[in-house]
Amino acid sequence: MLLAADVGNTEIVLGVFEGEVLRQTWRLSTRAEQTSDELALQLAGLLEHRDLDLRRDLTGMCVASVVPDLTTAFREMAAAYLTFAPLIVGPGIKTGVSVATDNPREVGADRVMNALAAFSRYGGPTVVVDFGTSTNFDVVSAEGEFVGGVIGPGIQVAAASLVSRTARLPRVELVAPLSVIGKNTVECIQSALVYGTADMVDGIVARISDELGAHPTTVATGGLALIVIPHCRSIEHHEPWLTLEGLRLVHARNADPADV
Repeated sequence: MLLAADVGNTEIVLGVFEGEVLRQTWRLSTRAEQTSDELALQLAGLLEHRDLDLRRDLTGMCVASVVPDLTTAFREMAAAYLTFAPLIVGPGIKTGVSVATDNPREVGADRVMNALAAFSRYGGPTVVVDFGTSTNFDVVSAEGEFVGGVIGPGIQVAAASLVSRTARLPRVELVAPLSVIGKNTVECIQSALVYGTADMVDGIVARISDELGAHPTTVATGGLALIVIPHCRSIEHHEPWLTLEGLRLVHARNADPADV
């Protein structure tokens, strides 16, 4: 079985694949100071609850991380507790995705995984909208190249910034109010956060389409997607585990020479 780990700034998303089938998933809060021993204990406990054993059942691990300290922790955890080295997505790893940007090394591994999985499933051109700590737009050409994108504040980040920089505005639940025109302060904030983000997504996708000269397939992913996508006009597919699927594909490509 393959353990896929998408290590983000806010959450770590884990998935266990048996062949091509995603059997289990978990979401954990990201703690950059977490040690390799703590990580092993946490993983072993999660697996045990699904009648799986960290040493016995796992045969591979693939990690995409934007948190350098946790990248190191995953390496050290595997060295101490597993019988194989993890595949860490980064320079030198064969992804099958050509990154056509000014500085390919600065593109996050999770964005490349999204591009790979989306193109594998839907072809191109494709736009992946990843609703996480930031709201990312990953643009894939008709040929499967990652050609760039857009990065904006995530809905939680926007909400926290609004509250921290104002004296009297309250924290609000991230849900859509019944109408765009709020009747109280909470509804006014919710309207801007949810409907404003949805309209931002639709507007950016429209501009990307104009620049591409084609209508891209638009795919949503990320932990906050379900808050926003019911109010978007441009989202065509929702793939909550898209990054994990990209990790599975990269692991297969690098583990089996026939797939390279």
